[in-house]
Amino acid sequence: MRERLSSRWWVVTDLDGTLLDHAYDWTPAETALRWLQQRGIPVIPCTSKTAEEVRQFRAAAQLNDPYIVENGGAIHGSSDTGEDWEEALGPGWTALKPQLSELAEELGEPLQALDELTDDQGERLLGLSGERLQQAQRRRWSVPFVPPSVQIQPRLEALASVRGLAVVRGNRMCHLLGADVSKGRALNVLRQRVGAPGVKVLALGDSPNDLPLLEVADLAVVVPGPAGPHPELSVNVASGRFQLARDIHGAGWAESVRRLLPED
Repeated sequence: MRERLSSRWWVVTDLDGTLLDHAYDWTPAETALRWLQQRGIPVIPCTSKTAEEVRQFRAAAQLNDPYIVENGGAIHGSSDTGEDWEEALGPGWTALKPQLSELAEELGEPLQALDELTDDQGERLLGLSGERLQQAQRRRWSVPFVPPSVQIQPRLEALASVRGLAVVRGNRMCHLLGADVSKGRALNVLRQRVGAPGVKVLALGDSPNDLPLLEVADLAVVVPGPAGPHPELSVNVASGRFQLARDIHGAGWAESVRRLLPED
C-alpha cells in the first residue's frame, strides 16, 4: 500500500549546515520541529547523509516522515503497513567508486574518497570519527570525496559529464553522482510516489548541492552560516528568488518555518 501524506505543506530540509550546525547540534530547531509535528506538517530530510545516518537523526528528533539521502540518490519511507521501502534513483556506489579513481587519473590530481579517510582525517575535515565516521562512509548511491582546488573543479565537472556523471559540492565534501541524480528530482519522485503531486514545499538549504531542491520549492530559504550565505546561493537571495533566514543554522531554520508557513 502506498504511503500518503495529507498535509498541504511539506518542510523539506537539508541537515548539515542548515537544520544542524557544523558540530551537528540541532537543539535550536527543536521547538519549531515540535510545532510542525503538532500541526501535522511533515519534516522531510533531504541530505547528503546516508540512510543509516538519517535514521539515527530521525530517531533522536522523533521524525516519522519520508526522507531523501545521498544528494537524491535514493528516497526512503514506510508503507501504511509499517514496512520500510527504498527507491534508488541513480547508479550505486560500486559503479561510481572506480569512476572516481579514473577521473583522478585523467586530472592528474588525487581525489581522496570519504571511505578512505582515517579517523584523524575524518575528525579534522568533518568532525567525525569512530562509528559516526563509519556510518558516513557506508555509501550506497554516491561517492563523497575531498574537494580539489577551485581551479580544477570546472575540468573535473566536464570530465564527469562526459562519463554521464555529475559532481556537486557541499560545504565540506564534493559528491560524485549519476548525472540525473539531484535533491530536486528526488523530491519530485517522492511527491509522485506518495500521491501528493500538488503539495506545497518549504525548502531550506545552505550550500550548492541544495540548489536543485531550492529551485523546485514553492518557498525557498537559504540558511546562512556565521560568515553569511554561501556565495553560490547569494545571487538568488539578492534577486529575491530565495529568502534568507534571519539567523544561522538551526536558529535560522526555526525562525524561517515559523515566519513563512501559513497559519491555517
